[in-house]
Amino acid sequence: MKKTLILLFVCLLGISASFAQEKETTTKEEGYKFRNLKEIPITSVKDQHRAGTCWCYSGLGFIEAELLRMGKGEYDLSEMYIVANTYNDRAMAAVRTHGDVSFSQGGSFYDVIYGMKAFGLVPESEMRPGAAYGDTLSDHSELSLLTDAMVKAIAKGEQKNLQKNSNNEVLWQKAVAAVHEVYLGKNPEKFTYKGVEYTPKSFYESLGLNPDDYISITSYTHHPFYEKFVLEIQDNWRWAQCYNVPLDEMMEIFDYAVEHGYTIAWGSDVSEPGFRMGVKKGFCVLPETKASAMQGSDMAHWTGMSAKEIQDEAAKHPTPQRWVTQEERQIAYDNWETTDDHGMLIYGKAEDQDGNEYYMVKNSWGDYGDYHGMFYASKAFVRYKTMNIVVHKDGIPKEIKKKLGIK
Repeated sequence: MKKTLILLFVCLLGISASFAQEKETTTKEEGYKFRNLKEIPITSVKDQHRAGTCWCYSGLGFIEAELLRMGKGEYDLSEMYIVANTYNDRAMAAVRTHGDVSFSQGGSFYDVIYGMKAFGLVPESEMRPGAAYGDTLSDHSELSLLTDAMVKAIAKGEQKNLQKNSNNEVLWQKAVAAVHEVYLGKNPEKFTYKGVEYTPKSFYESLGLNPDDYISITSYTHHPFYEKFVLEIQDNWRWAQCYNVPLDEMMEIFDYAVEHGYTIAWGSDVSEPGFRMGVKKGFCVLPETKASAMQGSDMAHWTGMSAKEIQDEAAKHPTPQRWVTQEERQIAYDNWETTDDHGMLIYGKAEDQDGNEYYMVKNSWGDYGDYHGMFYASKAFVRYKTMNIVVHKDGIPKEIKKKLGIK
């Protein structure tokens, strides 16, 4: 009887090992396979092309998704209208701080939130990218060559008495705005949309958006939790404030928002190998490269492999993911390993064939990659590399809202 049980046990071990090996082989052959768990309606993928305006494409993509959620219908809003007004404001900020505020094409999600309230909104049809130079996509290379030099010349402060016109308007500012108008188009004062005449302000007001509903969240330890602080990144030149929460609670916000139908404007570092190696194939991961941290029945497979070998494996199929701590996240921020690179839109959740969790991401690089402009970012990557997010306040769990004092 005892011998029979031993033989049965050995047989079961063999079958288990066979299944594990078969699963591993199948996974390698399949590559990455995703199953969508939750998908929130969004508008179409856009292409920022040769312009550093991801902040506006993702920010307005977020607003367009909000309008869908609110039952307002589908809108295609003009990025260049917000961009032109934002560039003009940033030029003034650079001069007022004698160049300490950088003047560049970059920006933050707050530039969109602030911009729609300050300047209004217009449909894409009223101010299209590239229209001024006979294109359908943006190319701000030549524009920046001109305006960067103009702003830098004034910001240096060598011109002690800035020239003004008879209306007491600063001439350099009008000159920069004129260049923006030449390359980006003229801001419409009035326009007709679906048979109704609007100004940019009245069009924005007709949409029923409340900028105070949108909350910026981050997670770092150099400021107290459950308080607001100005996130120290160059493109936060308007000095917008973020609510600071512990890392696990930030991830709780991600999951709660998506599960309840709220999209998330996602600012992230995309310089990691796990992004570069896979985004064209539709995935973005943070593979675990320490054998001591590996878990699961296939641990023996990973033991002894070099970090590069594990990275190479992760480029082909799912591998164990690295789950960073709050301290590791802070170190990466302080060492400039995590930088403010790119703004995107999260609009759903998924899992791969090994059960790893992912968020569905809408990018602004046009019809790019295997999933035509979107990709899947692993929860582990998002946990580590998120700079900040913007979400509707009702997309935040009630317990966390209470801690933050948000009503």
